[in-house]
Amino acid sequence: MTDLQPHGMCRPGGRTARTREAVLTAALEELDSTEFRELTIDKLARRSGVHSATIRRRWRTVDGVVCDLLTERSGFVRFSDTGNFRKDLRVLAEANLAFFSTQRNRNLLERMVTAATHDQRAEQLFRDCIDDSSQETNQLVHRAIVRGELPPDTDPDAVITALVAPIYYRILINRRPLAPDLAHTTAEAVYHAARAGAFGGS
Repeated sequence: MTDLQPHGMCRPGGRTARTREAVLTAALEELDSTEFRELTIDKLARRSGVHSATIRRRWRTVDGVVCDLLTERSGFVRFSDTGNFRKDLRVLAEANLAFFSTQRNRNLLERMVTAATHDQRAEQLFRDCIDDSSQETNQLVHRAIVRGELPPDTDPDAVITALVAPIYYRILINRRPLAPDLAHTTAEAVYHAARAGAFGGS
């Protein structure tokens, strides 16, 4: 079993990083075959080799572990500002497409959505994680407004929702493979609609 050193005393890539990687990997593997409601700290400890007390001290609850996992797995959350709204949309759409092209990531999304439909705790956790991601991705739109690329009343949340909705629809509703050109066509459609004022807040 591994343990954590006090915060601020661990070098990046050291024991703390290895502990986090082991626990998040264990959570991902458990969710491949276990319902969210059945996931426990003890199961994570057994699979990861990290002591349950360590997991509780760092993440407090299973919810904390899963939220960290969702944030860590969502590679589209962290991105660089290209300075061009059209390119920003394409990069973000491509990152989403690449993320969900991996079967394990699709499984994670499907299991969390399924859990959220009948588990209030999972619903709140999933919503909180999505809200956290939205706060960052919405900055793409805010910066475009400041640069004068979009109308001042553009609703950032509506823009990002329109960008990612076709991907989620294809995965959860249509349940077909993600077409390689989906990112480009969606980004272009959202770009022109936003420029035309289709996502005005009024």
